[in-house]
Order: sequence, then C-alpha cells, then structure tokens
Amino acid sequence: MENVVLIIHLLLALSLIGVVLMQRSEGGGLGMGGGGGGAMSGRAAATALGKVTWILAIAFIITSITLTIIAAQKSAGSSVLDRLGDAPAAAEETAPASGLGEGTDLLPPSADDNAPLVPRAD
Repeated sequence: MENVVLIIHLLLALSLIGVVLMQRSEGGGLGMGGGGGGAMSGRAAATALGKVTWILAIAFIITSITLTIIAAQKSAGSSVLDRLGDAPAAAEETAPASGLGEGTDLLPPSADDNAPLVPRAD
C-alpha cells in the first residue's frame, strides 16, 4: 500500500513540475516575467493549465498526508529511545596485539617518555 501511494506521489510531483513549467509567465515574480503590458485585472483568467495545476497540487498534498499517516501508523508505540535501550551494549574495543608494547596508539609520545625524539649528535 505504501509503495503504491509513494509511486503515485512521485508521478504527481513530476507531473506538477511539468505543468508549472509549461505555463506562461505572467510577471511579478522577482521582477521577471514576459510581456503582457497593459492593465492587469484583479482576477487572473483560469486557464486549463491553471486548473490542472490546482488539481495536481491538491492530489500531491493528499498523497503527502497519506504517506505521513502510513509512516505514523508503522512507528506507533515505538520510540527511537526505546530502540536504543534494546540494543546490546557496545563491546569495548581492545587494541590488536602488534608486538610493539604499550603506547602504540596514534598520539605523539608524552614528555615523560625516556626516548628522545631527535637523536643526539654526541
């Protein structure tokens, strides 16, 4: 069920993008727009593409809400914190035996170490 709604949702999104891109720009948006000099009426003419855009937008919102409801029903009764509590405790990692002794981590040697960093020219 969720996959069917998701596929319909994706098809609606692509269709909505296509229909919006096919419409003629009537100006006003960011100072851009094409043609149409003269007085603009208070109400824009409802074209066929405008009606299709509204229908696709409403269907897109309905599928979005449906997907949200399906996801909420799947996760009902469980929380992320509940799932973390059920996870086994992480085992402490031990350093592999490399034969180099202690202090083989990637940190630089401390000042307490007896070995000098630079050999002396004695």
